[in-house]
Amino acid sequence: MSHSTVPRSRAGAKAGRRSPDGGPPDGAAGRAARRRARRSAGRDAGKLGFRLRFGRDRTLILMTLPAIALVLLFNYIPVLGNIVAFQDYDPYLSDNGFVAMFQSPWTGLENFQRIFADSGFWHALQNTFVLFFLQLVLYFPIPIGLALLINSVVRPRVRAVAQAVMYLPHFFSWVLVVTVFQQIFGGAGIIAQTLRQHGHQGIDLMTDPGIFKFLVTAEGVWKDAGWGIIVFLAALSSVSPDLYEAAAMDGAGRWRRMWHITLPALRPVIALLLVLRVGDALTVGFEQLLLQRDSVGPGASEVLDTYVWWNGIRNQDFGYAAAAGLIKGVVGLGLVLTANKVAHLMGEQGVYKK
Repeated sequence: MSHSTVPRSRAGAKAGRRSPDGGPPDGAAGRAARRRARRSAGRDAGKLGFRLRFGRDRTLILMTLPAIALVLLFNYIPVLGNIVAFQDYDPYLSDNGFVAMFQSPWTGLENFQRIFADSGFWHALQNTFVLFFLQLVLYFPIPIGLALLINSVVRPRVRAVAQAVMYLPHFFSWVLVVTVFQQIFGGAGIIAQTLRQHGHQGIDLMTDPGIFKFLVTAEGVWKDAGWGIIVFLAALSSVSPDLYEAAAMDGAGRWRRMWHITLPALRPVIALLLVLRVGDALTVGFEQLLLQRDSVGPGASEVLDTYVWWNGIRNQDFGYAAAAGLIKGVVGLGLVLTANKVAHLMGEQGVYKK
């Protein structure tokens, strides 16, 4: 038998068999070599891709650097001040407040124990959640309905005027907003004067603790509904008119088109804004409530922000105020994660992807 016809062993044939594309041989050694080649190619491609992306987006990155610096300066660096919550912080121990943090005595969890033992804290927390749920139920759907209403207006000029009028109060300060409501619903307001002129007793809704929560919600709706309208109108502008035309040709009326086309188009935006709103649940308007605190009393207007102001900062008990703020931040983070998980279960992206 010639040398060319001598059969090789199975192991030798397996080790010597080449891959179909001419690469490394098959078997364990061949697979390992191919994995190393893929990892090396991936690293080279990643480096090259980063250089290309940086060169392409260099101008945009440079434009965002000032914004990133501001976020770091005002949002992330102050997080280091949370150590004050575990101290009896005294800013007068040093000429530099930052240095005073390292000179103040540590108290451990004493500030948190004081907060949890204070009935005023639990009352402020209860008022905060009540106001949040009222604003979520009464305020959140209103911009959606107004956006759908404006979007249904055919004439562009009328649509632009209506949008501008509704968005204008967003630029008003809370002092002006409270003043406007005082001139309408206060004891000397338009409604009270009209009732007195017709022989009835005037009313003063601005000093009624029973309806204060609804009044605060109405002020928020009047001031900020226009901003929500713009967000939802921007989402509606991305809906193709062909969908509405196809649905109309199939016999779908206005309500059916809104239910099956418009609202599904708004669903991702609604989920995102809802998650953000839930994360901001414990911030229900410090300036707005502080301006009206004296008229209705702390029993109706006390929320976490005003509680921190009156019991911590105003009395210069900075460790106590920092502990209350840290509790608020932790609860807010938990609410964001929970709401984002619910958005994922509903099939939406939320604030971040899975």
